[in-house]
Amino acid sequence: MEESRLEGYHGLAYRKLVEAGVNVGDTVEVSFGDESFVGRLMPRVGSDDDSVVTIKLPNGYNIGLSVVDASVRLVGSVRATPQQNPAEEALSFGEGEYVALISTGGTIASRVEYETGAVRPALRASDLMSLVPELEGISRLKTQVLMSILSEDMQPAYWERIARAVYSEVKAGAVGVVVAHGTDTMGYTAAALSFALRGVGRPIVLVGSQRSSDRPSSDAYTNLLSAVKFAKESSCSGVYVCMHASTSDPTCAVIPGVKVRKMHTSRRDAFKAVNAQPVALVDRDRL
Repeated sequence: MEESRLEGYHGLAYRKLVEAGVNVGDTVEVSFGDESFVGRLMPRVGSDDDSVVTIKLPNGYNIGLSVVDASVRLVGSVRATPQQNPAEEALSFGEGEYVALISTGGTIASRVEYETGAVRPALRASDLMSLVPELEGISRLKTQVLMSILSEDMQPAYWERIARAVYSEVKAGAVGVVVAHGTDTMGYTAAALSFALRGVGRPIVLVGSQRSSDRPSSDAYTNLLSAVKFAKESSCSGVYVCMHASTSDPTCAVIPGVKVRKMHTSRRDAFKAVNAQPVALVDRDRL
């Protein structure tokens, strides 16, 4: 097993994961006598404790578990996510109809820098795939990084770049396009794209997160799953924003791009429809 498949792990945790044949993205069971936890093994970020593993529970929350007195068992594995070649513009996952995933940066494509507490735009589109491996069960995906900025740095000139990239994917055959974007200016970008891509004939979904994807309370997992599901399965066309419908995890609201506004700085359900209703509610099982 290559160490790159166990990003961030070392010491005791690394040895136990290797012995169990577990890779990042696999479903793992960590047991403490009569108590056990089952979830997806996540990359380990910013910790000097080599005895802790991080798993994503079925409810979408991440927890850290010490394996000093625990047993680790592989429950189910996923195939390795291809690593992005810096010389390549895009990566494809799977076969058949595809959803294009375009990353522009923002919190959903960021990690906490634990040494300083800052949030840095650090993740590639393919990294989002490794954090949410269930995406491959929804649709074939083609990913690319168009830019890597925080949304407060978004400029009108970038809207044109995003619109051109989205249109290119639609012309190339994408059944839908998901754009990962920072939340502070996502409403403005959604409105601009709504006019720039009028009549595009496909669902174009902007998605973000209020909390970075490596934080235990992150909303990135549910938001991204819901956005890809809507882009793949919906018969709607136009530009939309997909974010949490409430503070709990199960459901996301899909809101027209010209009717959406961020109403709170940190709540997971910060995005609301203004003088309108969401066009759809999406959960993990149905649209």
